[in-house]
Parts: sequence; structure tokens; C-alpha cells
Amino acid sequence: MAGRVVEAILFDLGQTLLEFSKLRTNRLFAASARASYAWLKQHAQPVPFFLRYRLKHLFGLYLHLIYSALTGNDFDSLELLKGYGKRYGFTLSDQQYKELNWIWYEPLSKEAVTEPNLKETLSTLCAMGLKLGIVSNTFVNKDSLQRHLAQVGILEFFPVQLYTCDFPYRKPDPRIFLDAARQIGVEPGRILFVGDRLDTDIKGSIAAGMRPVFKRIHANRHKTVPAGVIEIQKIADLQAVVEQLNAASIKT
Repeated sequence: MAGRVVEAILFDLGQTLLEFSKLRTNRLFAASARASYAWLKQHAQPVPFFLRYRLKHLFGLYLHLIYSALTGNDFDSLELLKGYGKRYGFTLSDQQYKELNWIWYEPLSKEAVTEPNLKETLSTLCAMGLKLGIVSNTFVNKDSLQRHLAQVGILEFFPVQLYTCDFPYRKPDPRIFLDAARQIGVEPGRILFVGDRLDTDIKGSIAAGMRPVFKRIHANRHKTVPAGVIEIQKIADLQAVVEQLNAASIKT
């Protein structure tokens, strides 16, 4: 790796690797509640009547999201479901709870798309000798996220994945970026961090000493990017970015 400026790329997940259009959250929550309720009934679990079940989960989610916003810590959706199950008196195995967690997440997963030829792009980046990883602010348990990545055919490219529901801090806290750097085995200054948010992805990666790459999407099209931050329109642009950075380092 002598003479190379970039040895690894870390990615945000939502709106970076997985893209979502404007979400109808009430509709998605209703679909998740119906599907999970039906699954629990099929498995002979002691659920209350549906309206109570839906409202309990809705208010519980809102309260946990408010708490997360106040504390800067993300909760784990799987552990939240296990807490509900204990109060309801469910008799589910760990694997069944993971399946229940997926059923809650699945309607959202169906709204996600990836850019054309993303798998080929990631394969090219790996062939260039780059290590790839993910750092995501999320309360969705990693088992469901990894299942989603497997479904779209890109899980194999990311041996390092950090989801903040497993940590006591989240982006833009530089600790989560530095944790990722240690796990991927590359100095922060030789890592590109790709994300769509200035307040978490760009701010945090700069604080951790990484090279920030801002992905332009519809929602951030009017944002002013700080000087020195690289901009891309799609993940496929990264090959040229890496080649240019490494070529410039050789010349100097």
C-alpha cells in the first residue's frame, strides 16, 4: 500500500448504499404492525387485541426515539421486542425474535433501492485493494440489516459493519468512526467516509481525521458543502475519486 492515500472506504447506509424515496411512515408502520400481529397469532402467542397492540408499539417507538434524540444513544429494536414479549408472556426462541424483528422491518426494506450496477462497483473497489465497511446510525438490529444487504446482493463486500444500536454513542461522535477504523485496520487518514448528511457523516468523519465524501441526493441538494469535502452523485464515482487521490499522492 506504499504511496497510496486511500486504503479503505466506509459508508453510511440509508440514502447512501440503500436509497429511499419519500416514505409514508404511517402506512409502513401499519403494514408492519399487521404482519407482525398475524405472525404472532400463527405462532400461538398471547397478543392483546390488535388496536391495543398497534398503539402500544407506536407509542413505545415514539418514546424510544425521543429518548434517543435526548441522549444521543440508539436503542436496539430486537431488545425492544424482547421486552414487549416478556411483558406479554411470549414463548419465542432467539431465532424467532429475530424473525419477528425482520417482519417489522420488511415493509421498509421493500421501499429501498440501490443504484444501478452497485454490486459491480463494489466489486471493482475491492479489486483495487480497498477495504469496505459500514457505519450507520440506526435502531434496527443488525440481523435484519444484514439480511437486507444479503437480499440486494452486497453483504459480502462489508466484513466490517458498525450499527449504533450496538454502541453507547452515534455519529457524529468521532468514537464510532475511530472504532470502525480500528476494526477495518486502516489509519483514519487513509479512509474515505461516504455519507449524505453534513451534520453526522461529514462532521463526524472530519473530526475523526478521515477524508469526507458527500453524496448528493434530492434531500440535500441545497446544502452548502464545506471546503475540501469531495462530492459525488453516485457510488460509482468513487473509483475515479480514489484513482485521482492516489495518483496525486504519487506525484507529490
